[in-house]
Amino acid sequence: MKLFMIITSILLVLQFSPATAQEKHACSAHDKTCLFAMLEKATAEIDAQDRKDKTYRELAKLLAKEKDTAKAITLIQKIEKPDTKAMTIRGIGMAAAENALTKEEYDALFSQLAAEAEKITHPPSHAIALTYIAMAQAFAGDNDGAMKTAGRMENDALRHKAFGETAEIQAEHGDLNAARISLAAISNLAFRNKAHRIVSKIFADRAFYDEALKIAEPIENPYHKVQAILYILFKQIEPEEVSVE
Repeated sequence: MKLFMIITSILLVLQFSPATAQEKHACSAHDKTCLFAMLEKATAEIDAQDRKDKTYRELAKLLAKEKDTAKAITLIQKIEKPDTKAMTIRGIGMAAAENALTKEEYDALFSQLAAEAEKITHPPSHAIALTYIAMAQAFAGDNDGAMKTAGRMENDALRHKAFGETAEIQAEHGDLNAARISLAAISNLAFRNKAHRIVSKIFADRAFYDEALKIAEPIENPYHKVQAILYILFKQIEPEEVSVE
């Protein structure tokens, strides 16, 4: 009995010793390539499709941040839910936009993302994917590409939304001319007025008051125009008590 207990104790010590535990780990915590491979393999074993889709989305975003966009794009086809595909395309595009890629590299990436968007058969998700690509292009400074992508959308309301959101990103970057071009592409007057007001606010929030006013001046709806100009004044006079609607 004593011998059995001794042997059992030795086995337990060996099982939980640092050396043995280290051998059990397939990856080092600092080996990102190995960890990515481990994650992809484990994700494939997730039973719930919704959870699997969302995990692939997050994995793709991380891969794009690590500049492995080619691998990130291959994960899109593993996702079943159309809107999660669209969000994955957005995640890859926005993550890549933060990297210092060349124009040629960005052109190739956004072409690949557009091709993935075309595979989405659910019309709203397809349109959302194109919107996200246009936004990522604007974020990366590819304003011409953003305009072309947004202009490809057949649904009028979604196309207007894409141009408006592109202008918002351009305003965040302080790019007045690009924002003006995007806003001018909105053919619906009511939507364009609203977009002008939103973009004017973004410029004002960044203390670009001249730019904010130049965006506010073309607003044709008197109420929205007044509110936009009021906001510019409030931000300069009482920035802590902005009370316009």
